[in-house]
Amino acid sequence: MVKLRKVKLGFIPANRGFFSDKLAAKMRGETIKVLKAAGVEVVVPTPADTKVGCVESLDEAIKVGRMFREAQPDGIVVSAVNFGDEQGVAITLKESGLHVPVLIVGCQEEAVLSREIERRDSFCGLLSIGEALRQLELPYSVPEAPICFPTDESFRGTAARFAAVCRVVGGIRSARYGQVGARPDAFWTCRYNEKALQTLGPTCVTLDLSEVIGAIGAMKTDAAVKRVVADMKKTIDTSAVADDILAKIAKLELVLKKFIADRKLDGLAVQCWTSIQQNLGICTCGTMGRLDDRGTPCACEADIMGLLSMHALMLASGGPSCLADWNNLHNEDPELVNCWHCGVFPHSWAKTPRTMACHEIIAGTVGRDKAMGVVEFVMDDGPVTLCRATQDNAGAFKVALAQGVVEPNAAVTFGAYGWVRIPNFQRFYRNVLVRHFPHHVGMNRAHVGNILWEAFGNYLGFRTYTAANTTGEWTPDLPFAV
Repeated sequence: MVKLRKVKLGFIPANRGFFSDKLAAKMRGETIKVLKAAGVEVVVPTPADTKVGCVESLDEAIKVGRMFREAQPDGIVVSAVNFGDEQGVAITLKESGLHVPVLIVGCQEEAVLSREIERRDSFCGLLSIGEALRQLELPYSVPEAPICFPTDESFRGTAARFAAVCRVVGGIRSARYGQVGARPDAFWTCRYNEKALQTLGPTCVTLDLSEVIGAIGAMKTDAAVKRVVADMKKTIDTSAVADDILAKIAKLELVLKKFIADRKLDGLAVQCWTSIQQNLGICTCGTMGRLDDRGTPCACEADIMGLLSMHALMLASGGPSCLADWNNLHNEDPELVNCWHCGVFPHSWAKTPRTMACHEIIAGTVGRDKAMGVVEFVMDDGPVTLCRATQDNAGAFKVALAQGVVEPNAAVTFGAYGWVRIPNFQRFYRNVLVRHFPHHVGMNRAHVGNILWEAFGNYLGFRTYTAANTTGEWTPDLPFAV
């Protein structure tokens, strides 16, 4: 797993004076425990800050809003611990000045209604809270079971997914992407509008490929280089690659790591052919796969929007991502697609032995002696999510999402690949074509479609497409099984 920053959530326990403070305090405490169990840091008023640590009055709302403004949480959970005061919630959010994901939920009654029990009426109050947020034009998320106990299994799952949504939204908005070299001239696929991307949040930092080549040329084969070579040999069969080529590949890794560290980058999009082969005699693929595994997603062919797709997948799942080609439809099965690339996948995904080899396509142009460095293997079986973010000609954003399963198949090719079964794939592929998505797709070894659907469609302003829809409009209906 990739090490990710801990998510911080603000928590507004929405109280209303006509209802029981005791019941409100109980639901407040249970919700905090569940949020912490989901691995998040919780920012919430204490009973010393507000009445029973909840939010109701104007003064309480202003106080907690300022608390959130100072703490800068990644998202906010609003729980109607009883009916709740919609203005208290709205003013808290307005005072915070934050534009982060918001989850609203209501707490269930303690027992079947009767005249004798104390009641919450959260079912009604949550509708008022939602209306207040709509009037402020603040988007919000709703659990699968909007009225529940915090200890319910459904809410535990919701809490974990919402934290991931916050991580994706915050991570994309603050991202710094390194573009190493130019896109291949032959691939209009990899064009993007950098100014429009900046309005979304990500900043692109460029490094000319000549600087990389120059830095590698000036670097000695010292102890640091030898350590990288030794580390590669622990998990990859490099017997087909000459020592001088391995040393150059190790130097490339050190140069890229320095660029990442110096410029505080979240990922790289690399010009991987054919200048680096002609000038250095190596492929970048093996290095990029190693960086993927260590939490720095690396996109081939300087594909910045492909990198954003990979980064979102990694933030959602906590595991490494890759950039694949929609390479081949199985000739006997219309729902089985080959997701492939030349040998740049994260090495932890391998089911078969990892072998460093020649790039069979590029070798036809530059010669086999200059095209070593891909890492070939077949992917392990199991779940995957596929994600492709892109821009239209005006710079507006859209994303295609699919979930599937890698399964064994007798069909064989070179490079790194897996056969992925995607339900309704023909419909999805038609969406990819009709809605104008390119041939690269981000891939991750987890089912995180719901998280990305919510993050892109509800908070980042993307039109979203799946195998289940053709309209492109975001909807709170879940497109995938939870």
